[in-house]
Amino acid sequence: MNYLISPSLMCLDLMKASEQIRFFNEKADMLHVDLMDGHYVKNIALSVDFVRQIRPHATIPIDVHMMVTTPMDFVDGLINAGADSMSVHAETISSYAFRLINHIKNANKKVGIILNPATSIDVLTPYIHLLDKVTVMTVDPGYAGQPFIPEMVEKIKALHNTRAAGGHKFLIEVDGSCNKNTYGLLLNAGADVLVMGSSGLLKHGVPIADTWEIMEADIAKSLSA
Repeated sequence: MNYLISPSLMCLDLMKASEQIRFFNEKADMLHVDLMDGHYVKNIALSVDFVRQIRPHATIPIDVHMMVTTPMDFVDGLINAGADSMSVHAETISSYAFRLINHIKNANKKVGIILNPATSIDVLTPYIHLLDKVTVMTVDPGYAGQPFIPEMVEKIKALHNTRAAGGHKFLIEVDGSCNKNTYGLLLNAGADVLVMGSSGLLKHGVPIADTWEIMEADIAKSLSA
């Protein structure tokens, strides 16, 4: 089974950031950057300037997850900083979804929509054909290390079936509690991309090469079970 790995840079050991990004350039498929404004979620994480700083060092795509109230305020900054793709929460763009999606695509960037646990996939219907990626949050957004919400497995299955029925090409990404307890559930349900954070990959004090090897072994074991 094919799958993509997207390490969450919010969980980096910042004292070893350059070392870990170099490692991910060789092993991962994209870099997941959480941009938070302190309003949409009660936390502040990475920034447009963070994207600008890592761009010269990243040889794989930089994918930005925008946990912000007004995503249009950040889009041009991210484009100029070198982000390759941007995803926004469905609730934040209800009044200007097509304008934002087309603005990102016209800049030759990829665009995604993020579904919170309580958000139905039905909100995607008007613009699903324009999307490169749909992210299913399996935890409430804003903080790393939250417990997995098991009801999201059925949402991933429903999204997978919707994609097949409509002939769409978007990737299905999962963000939250991707670890040895959930790999099999998520991938067998139809997930294509796993966002890997503190519960499955980035553990401070443990060499990243070791945790990567453990992650790969756990995924292989879960898929063979």
